[in-house]
Amino acid sequence: MTAKAEQRTKALQARNQELEARLAHADKTVRALRDVGLALGSTLDLDQLLALILNKITELLDADRATLYLLDEQRQRLLSRIIIGEEARAIELPVGAGIAGHVAKVGRTVRVKDAYRDRRFQRDWDEVTGYRTRSILAAPMKNHVGRTIGVIQVLNKHGEGEFSVHDEELLSALATQAAVSIDNSRLFLSVIQKNTQLVETKEQLEHRVSDLKLLFDLESAMGRATTMEDLARAVITEAGRACEARAGGMLVDEIEGGLFLYFFDLTPSDEGNAPPRAPALGEEPEGVVGGALPTPAVKRIAVGRGEGVVGRAMVNNEAVCFSREGGGAPDETLVSPRLAQLVGADLKTAIAVPLEGEDAVPIGSMALYNSRKPHGFSKDDRSLLRLVSANASTALRLFRSRLEREQSERLTTIGRLLSGVMHDMRTPLTVISGYVQLMAGAPDAATREDHARLILKQFDVISAMQREVLEFARGERSILVRKVYLTKFFGDIEKQLEHELAGTGVSLSLELEDRGTARFDEAKMTRLLHNLVRNAVEAMRPGGGTVTIRAYRDEGDLAISVADTGKGIPKEIQGRLFQSFVTSGKRGGTGLGLAIVKKIVDEHAGTITVASSDKGAKFTIRLPQESAPSRSPEAAGGQPQPASTGGNAATKPGAGVTPVVHGGISRRRPAGSAPPVNPMNERGRRSSSNGSDA
Repeated sequence: MTAKAEQRTKALQARNQELEARLAHADKTVRALRDVGLALGSTLDLDQLLALILNKITELLDADRATLYLLDEQRQRLLSRIIIGEEARAIELPVGAGIAGHVAKVGRTVRVKDAYRDRRFQRDWDEVTGYRTRSILAAPMKNHVGRTIGVIQVLNKHGEGEFSVHDEELLSALATQAAVSIDNSRLFLSVIQKNTQLVETKEQLEHRVSDLKLLFDLESAMGRATTMEDLARAVITEAGRACEARAGGMLVDEIEGGLFLYFFDLTPSDEGNAPPRAPALGEEPEGVVGGALPTPAVKRIAVGRGEGVVGRAMVNNEAVCFSREGGGAPDETLVSPRLAQLVGADLKTAIAVPLEGEDAVPIGSMALYNSRKPHGFSKDDRSLLRLVSANASTALRLFRSRLEREQSERLTTIGRLLSGVMHDMRTPLTVISGYVQLMAGAPDAATREDHARLILKQFDVISAMQREVLEFARGERSILVRKVYLTKFFGDIEKQLEHELAGTGVSLSLELEDRGTARFDEAKMTRLLHNLVRNAVEAMRPGGGTVTIRAYRDEGDLAISVADTGKGIPKEIQGRLFQSFVTSGKRGGTGLGLAIVKKIVDEHAGTITVASSDKGAKFTIRLPQESAPSRSPEAAGGQPQPASTGGNAATKPGAGVTPVVHGGISRRRPAGSAPPVNPMNERGRRSSSNGSDA
């Protein structure tokens, strides 16, 4: 009995030890699973997660080492994390190769008792590392949808044994949990990456929007610029605000004028201080307009080529940076003491970029001085300044082109005006030449005196032409209205025009329906008709045609029409016929004729209308007759101001002459000058009434 009791006791003790071992193993497994679960829930860092899984699996399965492979579906390769001691190493394996590759391909757990007897096993890694693989346990990692995302492989069970079914079940459970956690980690990392990309995209868009707003503000400001100072102020203000600079300058090559720096201090406008002092001698002044606060002055300073930061940027055609703050010795040759004294600024930091013209040749440069930021101007500031300089270069080129075009147009206008004046002076000069020749052969003093009187009248005509051109240029209005006998007036006009139209192939038709009297400025109306007829003759070249002048009454007003049988008025100039220097390419035309016609009609308070077709053009003038177009000085809004016509004092007009006042200015013939000449009485006077070509 004693022997049996001892055997039973020993059996119970063995059983108890076995249960305790299993319990300890179960407890160890539970604690490991708990640790893995806590770790999986506490971190989403993939590297940290994989290292934790490998360590716990190695510990739980009592293995020598563990390897975790992640599947790259695009490349169809397994990427491994292998733990050797405390070191993590990585290898790469094609799907289907080796035990792990086979598991990834078939998606099932594999247990191998002797690796070297299994044909699926590859010895390459053992041969490289000197490691001896005996037993293997490999399980697929499948996510929540059953898709394999990797493989966990455990090598060499301790104690020369093999992995059990229990080990297989435990590894499968851990592999599934690890797969779900890895998927979550990947999803989280993907979200983090996309959020990062969104943040970066948002910042880039904000930069782009900021740049676009800067360019819009810059274009708007530059578009309002009428002078180089305004242009420089617009460019420097926008660039300085964007880059947080205290001052800025724009260097411009004004070609014949030389190099000039337009310097603008941004501190007063930013800090709300009083504007800077008035510019010193040699600087461009800035005034107060309309009682508003004066705009901070732009200093215009002559600069030598290559002087200062802006000069160096232009000469070298490259960006230049200068800083006395931070480490490193600055290039003091970039500092111009003369410029620093003139602009009244101590240079600490600066960036400058060239302004490129055509063919990448610099036409200037721009610079920002003294950054408000502690570390000076950054790379972003330099990039932003280059962006501004590209638009400023375009604006500067356009501004210079506009100035050159305006100068060219002024010269062209002066040339056209001189051409018109010289054209009009040919008639009186021809008359003077003829009378001088007659005087040379005159037999008696009375005849010579008569010729001299007629020559003096032609000089009066020249003076009248000069006066009228000046009045037209100044916008002055002055006429001498008198009672005119229409039969005599139009008879004289007919004789003058017949002489002028000889040899042109153009015939004149005069329809005088009103043979009474009318009130208008005889000399100016003569010039008006000559201008209209000359236009008609030009319109009918070279084939010729007919010019019809018709005078009639229309509701009490005097109406005069001039019609031709030409090709009509080109559509492109119909809307601006009466503007100065508008012409349709006529031979010798200056574009002043119809402008003067419109001015004469306006001075008579009349109207002029135009009708045009492919059969010809017709101009109709209406001159009011019932009420004279004169106004008293009081009605003009002030005291009359006699306009100077070459004399010193104004006298009362002769019989039948009415002084007409426009805008408070009356015109009377000066004392001592010859009285007005009736066009019917003097041939020379008739000829001299010709106007300039349209």
